[in-house]
Amino acid sequence: MTELLRRTILCLILLTGPLALHAQDAVDMADTMRADGKIYVVVGVMAIIFLGLVIYLMMIERKLSRMERGEKD
Repeated sequence: MTELLRRTILCLILLTGPLALHAQDAVDMADTMRADGKIYVVVGVMAIIFLGLVIYLMMIERKLSRMERGEKD
């Protein structure tokens, strides 16, 4: 293993470690949002964003397919 790879792996481990410490805060926040009924708004917004991305990618795929078919002719 090269020295650069070792340092990169060590850096990633050290950077992701603190994320586990804040996991409990996220659960408490989710419980609070669920109790207030705001969690449904968050889920709804996430669903709309995801749906928008899927539609956008489908449109790009169609355009790309048309362009590829145009080159073959």
